[in-house]
Amino acid sequence: MTILLLGLAITAAQVMLGLAMALSTFRIAAGPRAQDRVLALDTLYVTATLLLLTFGVQTGRTLYFEASLIIALLGFLGTLALAKFLMRGEVIE
Repeated sequence: MTILLLGLAITAAQVMLGLAMALSTFRIAAGPRAQDRVLALDTLYVTATLLLLTFGVQTGRTLYFEASLIIALLGFLGTLALAKFLMRGEVIE
């Protein structure tokens, strides 16, 4: 019973994370300002990281955990670069 409940909870979490990713993608496409688009991109990479982690828990493979770590690091650097670009107008000094 508990394994079935855990599988159902993971599947429900994956569906909700997929919906969150779809809504973030919509905000990236239709955001009124650049700041909204950067925030939506930040939300998108966090939800992608969480979705990969739920896939890793569901399958038990370590590849998903490593991929989520890489996405988290690159997403943070991308958000940092975009924020610096919006503040100063240039990324590399």
